[in-house]
Order: sequence, then structure tokens, then C-alpha cells
Amino acid sequence: MRNYLLIIFCLFCSKFLLSQEIKKDDVDDLLDEILLQEDNLLDEIIQSLSNYQFLYVNVTYNSNTYFSGRDIGFDQFNVAPQISYVSSKGFYAGISGNYYNEFYPKWDVTVANLGFNKEIGQKKLFRYTISFAKYFYANEEDNILSNSANLGVGVRNKERSIGTQITGSYLFGKEQSFQIASRTYASIKLVKTKKVSLKFRPQLTIIAGKQTIELARIIPVGDDDTAMEYIKNDVFELINTQINIPLQLSYNSFDFEVGYNYNIPNPIGTETKLDATSFFNISLAYLIDL
Repeated sequence: MRNYLLIIFCLFCSKFLLSQEIKKDDVDDLLDEILLQEDNLLDEIIQSLSNYQFLYVNVTYNSNTYFSGRDIGFDQFNVAPQISYVSSKGFYAGISGNYYNEFYPKWDVTVANLGFNKEIGQKKLFRYTISFAKYFYANEEDNILSNSANLGVGVRNKERSIGTQITGSYLFGKEQSFQIASRTYASIKLVKTKKVSLKFRPQLTIIAGKQTIELARIIPVGDDDTAMEYIKNDVFELINTQINIPLQLSYNSFDFEVGYNYNIPNPIGTETKLDATSFFNISLAYLIDL
């Protein structure tokens, strides 16, 4: 099921601080756009600094593991380390991985990502993102969809407090699939000082995709015998809806996040009614200005 209900890995996450010429809020919003593919970039970033580069190192702990919101029968946590490079020119790249405490091998996948993003329109409220990701699985049996080409378009309000992003992903390798994800978010400042920032940033993510469903039927063979015939059908359906409720705390170049996630998976094909799933996430990150 993992191979046919593959969700595009989000290589980069959370927000950040720059220690020099860029305002903290501007940088937080830029990283959210590039790493979370949010549309929170301020015009003042480009005006205040025409050329910058940085590395963002992040590690996330998830209290339980679900694939496309589905419980696959393993009560296990996972850890996802990430490192990303971001340039003021719009280019970004990164590498991440996933460790599962009940899988063998425990290090399941390594993902490399390269992308470009740019604002659209006079008011720069719109943004597009183009990226490519390569997946390196430790278990060759999982290596069915090993590449993804992604195109995203987003819009935000002038205050950067509400926005939405729609991303289309073409998954390919030994087989092919297509996926569309929409993410709507809000950003509410709870605490704001010179060195400390606390934000509440709820998100609603909806994922739909093309799935291959295998159906079986009994057919007559000769006069007294029967055989099983298998038919594969491609369908495009809703896969999962996720609600993410995080609190994000920043202090100088450090970021800390704790969140609650609630999945509402949609049954596909022969699946019966699926139970909702939930888990907690904790992440710690550090910004390195180059």
C-alpha cells in the first residue's frame, strides 16, 4: 500500500532566523515558503538584501507512523533529519531521510531535492515553485516510485496571515502515478520580542491521487472448471485529509516546534471504512548563515 499511496516527502519544514540584515519575520516567512512551500515571502526581503545563502538543519520526531493517514499495523515512531540550502536567487536544495524504529532496515529512505521558486504579479502575492525529488530506498521492493517532478502555485494575503498552496506531483520509476495536494494555512503571532517569537500556525492539507486498484473475479474455464481473473483499474480519488496544529518558538537562530496531527484517510478500492489516526511531532532546528 505504501507504494501506491505514496505521499510526496516534504523535505524542508519549520521557520528560521537570519542574524544580519534581514528582519526575523521576513526570514521566517521565506523559509516557510521554500521549505514548506508556503506563500509567505515579503517584498522587503529582496529590498533589504540582494544576495544571501544559508543552511537550515532540522530534525523531527513523530510519535507514530502512518502512510497516507493509514495505520499499517506497526506501533512505531519515526525520526526525520533534514538539511537544506537556500539562496536569495530562488534556488534551493536539500537532503533528508526517515528512520523507523520497527522497520528493517530502520533507515528506510533518503531523499534529495532541488527546486526553484519565484513571485508573480505586481503585488507579489502569488508564487510558483518547481522542484524535483529523487528517492533512494533501503529496501529495493519499495523502489516503485523513485522520482517526483512537482509544480506548485500559491497565494497569500498582504498580511501573510492566511494562504493556500496547490501542488501537482508526477511520480515515476518502475510505475507511474499523479498526485495533487492542497494546503491552507494561517499564521497567528502570540508573542513577539526582539529575540523570541511564538506563533500558532494551523494547517489543513488535502491529498488526492491516481491509484491502481486490482479487482478479482471468477470466470468459467471449460465445462466444469473456473479460474480467477485479475483486472487493474486506475482511479483518481481523495487519499487523506490532515489537520496540523503546531506551536513554533524561535530564539535567535534556534527553532522549536511541537504539534498535533490528525488524519482522516479516505477508503480507496476494496478498503473498508478507515479509522482516523493522530500523532504528535517535535522538531528542533538551527540556521547557519553563509
